[in-house]
Amino acid sequence: MEHETNGTNGAPAPRLLPWPTPEGKPSYLITNNGGSYLSRLADDLEATQLATAAALLGHARQVLDDPMSRYTEVRYAGIRLAECLTDALRVAESRGMRLVVPDRDEDDQGTPRQAARNTRSGLWS
Repeated sequence: MEHETNGTNGAPAPRLLPWPTPEGKPSYLITNNGGSYLSRLADDLEATQLATAAALLGHARQVLDDPMSRYTEVRYAGIRLAECLTDALRVAESRGMRLVVPDRDEDDQGTPRQAARNTRSGLWS
């Protein structure tokens, strides 16, 4: 399995983990082994987070479709949806950071261009 490197010294690129530090900051894993215990734990947690979000979405739709839902039910659904969206966005960012992107790309007119990474969002353009 080929690993993305950070390009400066051949070290593997850090993986954004699906949980924050105790201070609420992003936590990262740097490893050459994508099958390590911590990597598998992160994969399992990502799968759990996405499954939880899907299940909650079904419940939230039921609550929101019922005009007689109590305020507390709607508020609880909204809070949980916000939590799940935060988790899903972290999973998407982590997986996006691990995509292999070719060094050169072509724009719509066939002109080669360099792929650029937006360091703020972690997305490639």
